[in-house]
Amino acid sequence: MIRLQRSMIAGLEGPAPAVESVWTALQSAIELEHATIPVYLYALYSLNPASNQEIAGIIQSVVVEEMLHMTLASNVLNALGGSPQIDQPGFIPTYPGALPGGVQGELEVNLAPFSTTQLAAFLQIEEPEDPLNFPSALAETDTITIGEFYTAISDAIAALGDGAFVDPPRNQVGPDLMYESIVVVNVATAQQAISTIVEQGEGTTTSPEAVVGIGYAHYYRYMQIQKGHLLVKVPGADPPYAYTGAPVPFDSGGVYAVPTNPSLSPYPPGSVQAFANDNFNYTYTSLLIALHELFNGAATDDQMNRAIGLMMSLKGQAKGMMSGIPDPSVITGPSFEYQPVNPKA
Repeated sequence: MIRLQRSMIAGLEGPAPAVESVWTALQSAIELEHATIPVYLYALYSLNPASNQEIAGIIQSVVVEEMLHMTLASNVLNALGGSPQIDQPGFIPTYPGALPGGVQGELEVNLAPFSTTQLAAFLQIEEPEDPLNFPSALAETDTITIGEFYTAISDAIAALGDGAFVDPPRNQVGPDLMYESIVVVNVATAQQAISTIVEQGEGTTTSPEAVVGIGYAHYYRYMQIQKGHLLVKVPGADPPYAYTGAPVPFDSGGVYAVPTNPSLSPYPPGSVQAFANDNFNYTYTSLLIALHELFNGAATDDQMNRAIGLMMSLKGQAKGMMSGIPDPSVITGPSFEYQPVNPKA
């Protein structure tokens, strides 16, 4: 489990939180949700899908929902009169390093090819405070869990009341543009959006199943990879679930030999690797710019299609770089850095 510094909820506690404190916490939430996406994508695209198809599908499903969580946090921030800040260098974490929010030092997040070690980091990121079948007792510290972080935001929004919400609703990305998104207009819909984020990531205290959407919460999806089998219902058993479903095999030979944390060893200027990495980072930054505009008033079909097009381009570039297609002698990995201008263009 990752734990965040209690300072992330500074100003949220008490009977009369300031709306600006809620803005700050929601911006941190957007950054936190995004920070896992490059890490998960790097592992995903390092897999040869011909031999690790099941694992690739699990990671892909989590990435899609992390994007939804970014959208939901942005909707809540916009509904309260704030503005998501995505198009800026500081929005992207440094890898290796901690996730946003002062995560405890024992978790260093890396851009690394998929491995059992990287899977353990994924499980630590997504682990609930009390995972089903694996309860734990935590001493009181100056840190909080991600679930506690979102609970503090939800409670602060309730204290603000419906009067804090902009009327009419502004800059909302609804379900017409993103499946399962929620238009936030008041305390109830804001808390619904926050519950979706928490329950898709952690499940509930009684079930590994996500309340919204289909399938299990992220932690239990990743546990299927560790256990080597799908999690299935077992009627009449206690607990009524078991990792006894279809196999989820891991072929360690089906992982491309890409570097870990490529920004630590920059590619030689003028090399094919540097050229590919520059193109990738330019596309990645263009995607962040497109999302910034989408969440700040340009919530249109055209803007969403622009963002989706950039996502598809990013996927193609990353898979080509990491699989060595068309040149297997230049296998490399993208560094996920802010680059608004492509020097090789």
